[in-house]
Amino acid sequence: MSTRVVVAGGAGAVGTLFVELLTAAGAEVHVADHASGADITAPDALLAAELAVADVVVLAVPETVALQALGPVVAVLSPGALVVDTLSVKSRYAAATEAVRSDVELLGLNPMFAPSLGFPERPVAAVELRGGPRTEELLTLLTGAGARVVRVTADRHDRLAAATQALTHAAVLSFGAALAELDVTVDELAALAPPPHATLLALLARIAGGTPEVYWDVQSANPFAETARDALRAGTATLAAAVGAGEAEFTDLLSALRCVLGDRLPEYGEHCARMFQVRGAGQSALPLTTARRDSP
Repeated sequence: MSTRVVVAGGAGAVGTLFVELLTAAGAEVHVADHASGADITAPDALLAAELAVADVVVLAVPETVALQALGPVVAVLSPGALVVDTLSVKSRYAAATEAVRSDVELLGLNPMFAPSLGFPERPVAAVELRGGPRTEELLTLLTGAGARVVRVTADRHDRLAAATQALTHAAVLSFGAALAELDVTVDELAALAPPPHATLLALLARIAGGTPEVYWDVQSANPFAETARDALRAGTATLAAAVGAGEAEFTDLLSALRCVLGDRLPEYGEHCARMFQVRGAGQSALPLTTARRDSP
């Protein structure tokens, strides 16, 4: 990949992920990070010169920074250059791109995994705001690195992220908050926990032990996150009503949930079985994997 690239936020976790990908592909990569004094929202002469000759600019920065940087960055780019955002919420940024000049390509990427896991076998959402040859080259590079590139619109991305991230995290956090209300200790739970409960404890540990800002952003920034949390509350109420109504209604609920999974029910059933296979002292025999390569 004979390309000059500027990665804003290149010292961060997501930025490093793209710096390593692009460097390994042979690109000449310039890292512009706030920690080293670079301000992508107001490029100085040196950074502006780098941007002027860049084929690709990656904005691996928070949404507020990306929105402030978009205008100044695009203003100095050469025609045909590609601007890539890595935001976890796409709709507001996508709306802002409508006002920028039309001779640059615009692509939104969202690696749907912790950057430390790497691209192989991991899904990457791709929002093609204004496509072209550099967009296709980068998406091909991601596919070649083993990523599952899933093309979506900005609105659909945010709706799917609310379901896959905001709802999932909310369910795990609610599980933890519920545990705190019960007369049990974690040592007692660890001693008796069946695989599903142990898995939820592990997920709770990952989130509770993580960076609060990351999980706050998932819950607060996505415009559809509140709808997802409302759906979680409604789902809990539906379960309570079914249990209160009797076994027949509970059976009907499970039948309805099988329909949610559709023809992927056996696939995810087998996936769960693999997760719960035990090797040695309670170790999962296989790591968590993603679903079929042709879907998010």
